[in-house]
Amino acid sequence: MQVLHILLLVFIIGCAVSVSLTKNLLTALVIFMGQSLAMSVIWILLESPDLAITEAAVGAGITSLLLFVTLKKIHAIDIQKGTDKTTNNVQEGVTRHGEDQE
Repeated sequence: MQVLHILLLVFIIGCAVSVSLTKNLLTALVIFMGQSLAMSVIWILLESPDLAITEAAVGAGITSLLLFVTLKKIHAIDIQKGTDKTTNNVQEGVTRHGEDQE
């Protein structure tokens, strides 16, 4: 059982690091969902099913759905064309921000 705890801990730390390093917003959202589901499993292992259900519903469910809808509304992703423009939008935002400061 200890091995499972350690694996989940390493997975969650890996998710946290990769979310902060990725430039693709859609990828970051998927990683965030995985981290939330791993936290749900940890809460189950700690014998706290109420927190596990809450984490799964709020963290992986509602929050991820709201972030996905937000990405669609700001046109960071285009589902119909099957394109993901999040990396370009992030890079353009950095460039624009740098130009404004000059």
